[in-house]
Amino acid sequence: MLFNPQYTETAPTREQVGALPGRTVLEFGTPWCGHCQAAAAVVQSVLAAHPDVDHIRVFDGKGKRLGRVYKVKLWPTLILLQDGTEVARAVRPTRAEDITELLAV
Repeated sequence: MLFNPQYTETAPTREQVGALPGRTVLEFGTPWCGHCQAAAAVVQSVLAAHPDVDHIRVFDGKGKRLGRVYKVKLWPTLILLQDGTEVARAVRPTRAEDITELLAV
């Protein structure tokens, strides 16, 4: 399982994301966002039980292209990709069930 514990300031390009094999969760947010901080432990605990799913935390905000490509408006937003294609998303998840439902797609 690929996991970066910090939000990555240098995000992958749309082309790189589109080439990702298997299942990947893109998590858009910022380290100073209260909603992101509140969701972090829940997100990490659920995803830890799914070692087959890669997890990429993407630093989002003004001028950050990848978040605009995916039309992210609220943080955190989790986008589940299957072979680089979006199949589901969860916006501001607060419960383990929110992430479990995302992964059930």
